[in-house]
Amino acid sequence: MKSRFLILLAACSGIVCLAGVSHAQGAGRLIVTMKPGAGVEEKAAVRQAHALALIHDLPIVGAMAVQAAVPAKVKAALGKDPRVLRVEDDAVVTALNPLADKSGKPGGKKPPPPPPPAQEVPWGIARIGAESAWGQSTGSGVKVAVLDTGIDGKHPDLAANYGGGVNIINTRKSANDDNGHGTWCAGIVAALNNNLGVVGVAPDATVYAVKVLDRRGSGFISDIIAGIQWAAASDMNVISMSLGTDSDVQALREACDAAYAAGLLIVAAAGNDGDGTEGTDEVDYPAAYESVCAVGATDLDDGHPAWSSDGNSVELAAPGVKVVSTYKGGEYGSGDGTSAACPHVSGVVALVLSLSPDMSPAEVRTLLEQTAEDLGSAGRDGFFGSGLVDAEAAVTGAR
Repeated sequence: MKSRFLILLAACSGIVCLAGVSHAQGAGRLIVTMKPGAGVEEKAAVRQAHALALIHDLPIVGAMAVQAAVPAKVKAALGKDPRVLRVEDDAVVTALNPLADKSGKPGGKKPPPPPPPAQEVPWGIARIGAESAWGQSTGSGVKVAVLDTGIDGKHPDLAANYGGGVNIINTRKSANDDNGHGTWCAGIVAALNNNLGVVGVAPDATVYAVKVLDRRGSGFISDIIAGIQWAAASDMNVISMSLGTDSDVQALREACDAAYAAGLLIVAAAGNDGDGTEGTDEVDYPAAYESVCAVGATDLDDGHPAWSSDGNSVELAAPGVKVVSTYKGGEYGSGDGTSAACPHVSGVVALVLSLSPDMSPAEVRTLLEQTAEDLGSAGRDGFFGSGLVDAEAAVTGAR
């Protein structure tokens, strides 16, 4: 999966590498889905019979993530176990990679800008009409789970809107952001309107850190499922995922479907695998699933960046170029990618649900599509979906 993300900071001399090895070696990680009716005791019996170590219990999909010493042999044995429905590899999921520098070479360095001395409204927030929507809704009362690298909950532009969270990949540690990507995404959703730094789409929404990616921006599908499971059990309203994988894993699809059926609206970045031509389906997972709202990126001229994944799954578009937001350590950064587009839409969802909390996920998605600003070819297309999300029109339509 190709992706783009650039952070420019006073406290950092270059770009932050988000790709790389994960928090644990992936060899031998499997997702085992049990046949219907299997309980905790039966799962334990299967683990004991096949010498498996438990990583995550995943009751949301009747499964468990396990570690096997000899995965190929164990997969074959599990496939013959009458208690097991399905066995899948626990594939790697990533946040977004660094953006190329001015020379076009990946990994180049640029001088860091100073943090904003006073509050500025990022261009993307203004472009989607969020400021005009705040007279009607600011996202108050809505809980947004940001599944990512964590959140800097002490950031002065986020602290009052930070609801806490959970570290899925290491339960002995906090959900603090040790990468920066999660804080960047959280700020786009809900940075405070406090005359400091930046402001988010829904400046009174509450963001929760669900740390499913490590300090390198890498995790596993079972971590994402466990994060979705936590969000569903914790009464979140929105799940925002600026992450993706090329692997279509049935257990992840079912987790998204289950959360959606439980009333959570799930928004995910479409991915940065685009080749600039329309017609090929390049959308990553989980964005490609029907129960997930897939978001593509737009540039400063309402155009389609060549790297933004396109396809029939793209539902909406939002700003994804030169997006300034919060960053770990109380700093600010600028980045490109569908990773930025996704939280713009998550923020608009929060604005709508704050005003009309009884709307179902399907009703909100329909509203956002119907009120979107059509871009590109007339009607829905693979680049922009139904168009650029329009916060003011969506909030007005929710009344």
